[in-house]
Amino acid sequence: MDELLQGNPGDDPADGDGRRRIGIFGGTFDPIHIGHLILAEEAWFQLGLDRVYLVPAGDPPHKRDRRLTMVEHRLRMAQLATADSEYIHVSRVDADRPGPHYTADMVRIVRERVGPQVDLYFLMGTDSLQDLPNWHEARWLVENCKLVALRRYDITLDWDYLNRELPGIQERVIILDMPELEIASHTIQERVRTGQPIRYQVPRLVERYIREHHLYGPASPGPDRSLRP
Repeated sequence: MDELLQGNPGDDPADGDGRRRIGIFGGTFDPIHIGHLILAEEAWFQLGLDRVYLVPAGDPPHKRDRRLTMVEHRLRMAQLATADSEYIHVSRVDADRPGPHYTADMVRIVRERVGPQVDLYFLMGTDSLQDLPNWHEARWLVENCKLVALRRYDITLDWDYLNRELPGIQERVIILDMPELEIASHTIQERVRTGQPIRYQVPRLVERYIREHHLYGPASPGPDRSLRP
């Protein structure tokens, strides 16, 4: 069940002060791959989260120049990838709302659903953190959830710039070290198009789904316009 969409944070045990800790990991997940799952698991473990929710984006404005697979395919792949996980789940909260799909709006909906008794941790890469001042309602995000940046060693954060544009952000960010894999969704797409193997880059059920639905080939489906305003 999608507890975030249903407005119920689930039956996770609360911590000592009666609060639950939920991670939100947004992205296109086109397709979801092993790197995404490792990042979600490490955040869950290192931060002591009750659950991590993968939130496939509906129609992210900053990626409208990119050909996205239909959101229902991306959701299904994420569900297959996490079917046997007790603490990583998939939420439709972004896919089932009208666009444009800004991250701040999605997190605001999640906050309204789960209530003030839940601590929200928004997971992002350090590349996204560096670009955060350009995001829609970035200041609201900084003030209303804890930001978790997953360290990338090819990215050097400019804290002077970030603190100038978003005062107080450095105190609101948790930097996590974790295994860094050279796996990216766009390279998986290219490997599928060129007939290269992807078996150990995505979960086996996701690989099978990609093959069965002919995703990322020359005739792969375009963006899912049916869910857009």
